Amino acid sequence: MNHSKETSFADRQSAAAAAKKAALERHRAMVNDAGLAERQAARLAVSAARDARIAERKATRLAAEARAAAAKAAEEAAEAAARAAAEQEEAAAREAAAVAKAARDLELEAEKQAARDARYAARKERKRKGR
Repeated sequence: MNHSKETSFADRQSAAAAAKKAALERHRAMVNDAGLAERQAARLAVSAARDARIAERKATRLAAEARAAAAKAAEEAAEAAARAAAEQEEAAAREAAAVAKAARDLELEAEKQAARDARYAARKERKRKGR
């Protein structure tokens, strides 16, 4: 800080102007540098390649997801068809059981009717013999 007290305002002002001028010259040299354009082109190429790889990975991921979704849909359709077939088979089995039960019921009813008729006939025969 003591250094600024020893210099005059004009000296400090000219030093600041010289520093600005030097910074401007460095900037102009950097802008006019042919290597800068090459480095920027290389950066753009790397960025474009990176974007292409990202897009490729995304497309691959989306394709895999689509394949998985299609496989899942096919599996669900197969399961639904299997459930429907099982339900149909179960309904057919219930219907067959109901038909068999109805046949047994009819047979039992016929047996009861035959037994009742036999009892009536026996009673009638006893009455005839008794006369």
